Order: sequence, then structure tokens, then C-alpha cells
Amino acid sequence: MKTKKTLLNKICKNIHVDPVILLLTLITTSLGLVILYSASGNSYTVPLKQLARLILGFIVMLSAARIKPHKLANASPYLYFMGLILLIFVFFSGHIGKGAQRWINLGIINFEPSEVMKIALPLFIAKIFHETRLPLDTKFIMVALGIILVPVAITLKQPDLGTAILLIISGCCVIFLAGISWRVITYSLASITISLPVAWHFLHDYQRQRVLTFLDPESVPLTTGYHIIQSKIAIGSGGIWGKGYLSGTQSHLKYLPENATDFIFAHICEEFGMLGAICILMLILSITIRGYQIALNAQDTFSRLVAASFSTNFFCYAFINIGMTTGILPVVGVPLPLISYGGSFLVTTMLGLGILMSIHSHKKLITS
Repeated sequence: MKTKKTLLNKICKNIHVDPVILLLTLITTSLGLVILYSASGNSYTVPLKQLARLILGFIVMLSAARIKPHKLANASPYLYFMGLILLIFVFFSGHIGKGAQRWINLGIINFEPSEVMKIALPLFIAKIFHETRLPLDTKFIMVALGIILVPVAITLKQPDLGTAILLIISGCCVIFLAGISWRVITYSLASITISLPVAWHFLHDYQRQRVLTFLDPESVPLTTGYHIIQSKIAIGSGGIWGKGYLSGTQSHLKYLPENATDFIFAHICEEFGMLGAICILMLILSITIRGYQIALNAQDTFSRLVAASFSTNFFCYAFINIGMTTGILPVVGVPLPLISYGGSFLVTTMLGLGILMSIHSHKKLITS
């Protein structure tokens, strides 16, 4: 048994794969395919399309795992500026969908350039912080905030509030993990609180309506409040054990909207109950914890910041999705990582996991 374990570790080391992340990813995505079959109305089309994207995602993940962290650091400025160019390009020839102009039509899939920025932003900021002494002084914090705000402003213009929030989380995670004083944190929170009335003025009408709906969804049960009301009904009706696979009435009778994408967690709760929801949460937490373990064992500042940031981002994406389906957060259109139906978000998530593998498998080769 010990010989087999040693052999497995040697193989994983040679192909630069972390067996824990790989296994957890395989389990989560496999469950996602099974869930998508039910969520799509017992149709093979959606899970087969998702399977094709998963194959692409695994290729991207395993390819990223082979890239040494210092090469990622060197490439991060180019990735950042390429992401900015793509975001600007969307304004001129982007594909319009669901009221927003945020995609580039590549024929096979619609590619969302903001997904590039979710990877490039923390990489670029981590590279800058790697070259300075920590904890941070005010100058470097301001530089990092400027790097964050440029793509956020462009993304808000598309408009895409959900992705803009995710970009802020991606960048600010690195700043927080690099080390800032509680005084700066307090001032920042106070500034955000004071600026909320001003920010409200710049929101689009539909974005304001989302916030108002979050506060009182029952006031508009047939319009903007419909999604969250039906989501809560689906979650509550599942009980502890669920209604059974392929037996979710809210989903199959078309009461639950977007049940294969944004509200897939509600579909899981309805068919698999609280126990199914706990299983999904445990998988997400396990991947997050493994990411933090990799960050703790990383050998330089860049690798530690990137690994911790990507792990935090992964957890935040799941938290926001589950929060909006359960009604504790406004609906902002964030998919559930590795499970929701989608293309760009799925591949980007797996790219981030591949970078975590790279940091783990190259930790003895960083200085070579």
C-alpha cells in the first residue's frame, strides 16, 4: 500500500498535478454533470455541452500546472494589459446578451474577456507586492487600487455589476493578504459606507431594482422578486432528504428560472435536500482548504499571495451564488463554481486551480 502511494505521488509530481485538487475537481464536476441532466429537463444536450467545456477546462488546468510560478509572475503584466484591451474591444464588436455587451463571439463559445482579468488582476498585483517589502505602505496600496479600478470601471460600463464585484474581490484579496493595518481597513470601510449614496446614483435602473428586490422580494412577486421567491420555495420544499433525483417540481414545472446556471444550488436543495447541499458545501470547502494549505507551504511572496487569493476567490464565488439563491445577498448573476452550466467562467475557474497545482508542484523549483 505504501509503495502504491509513493508511486502515485511520484507520478503526480512528474506531471505537476496535485492529486487532492484533481480528485476533488473530478468529483465536483462529475456531480455537476449529473445535476445538469436533471436541471435541463432530462435532456442530454446541456450536460454534453458542459462535458465538452470540462474537457477544455481540464486541458487548460493541466497545462497551467506545468508553468512555473516565476513565469506566471513575468507574464502577469502582459496578461493584465491584454485583458484591458479585450475589455475595451467588447465595446466595439462585443456580443450583446441579457441586456449587456460583455461577450466576444468566437463561433464555438461566447468568450467573456472579464474572465481573463479575474486571473490577471491578482497575478499582477501579487507580482508588484513580491518586489516590495511587506506589510504594505500607502503608496503601494494606492497603486494596487488604481490597477483594480480601471478594469472595474470598464466592466461596470458594459454593464456587469456581478463581474465588477468579483474583480474587486480578486484584487482586494491580494491587498488584504499582503498585510495592511487595521487603521487602513477601518478608514476604507468608513469611506465605502459614506460613498454608498453616491454609488447608488450611478447604478443602472435594473441594478437599483435588484437591491430593492433583495430587501423586499415579496413586494414584486411576479417581476423582479420572482426569481428569489421561487428559489426559496425550491430550497425549503427539499427538506432534509430532498424530493429525489429528477423529481424536483419547481425545476421540472419551470417555476424555478435559470436552474441550470445561477440558481442551480436551489435545484440541488430541492432534489437532494439539506444533505445534498451539505455535500456540495463540503466539496467547495475542501478545495478552498487545500488551496490555503498550498499557500501556507509556498516558498515566496508571489506564490503565497496568488494561492491564498485564488482560494479565497473560489470560496467567495460559491458564497455569493449560494447567498443570492437563499436570499441573504442580492441577485448578481454569479454561477456556482464547477457545477453551473457555462463556458468562460468554468474554464477560468479550472485555470485558477491549475495555477494552484503549479505553485504546489514547483515549490522546489522556484529558484532554479
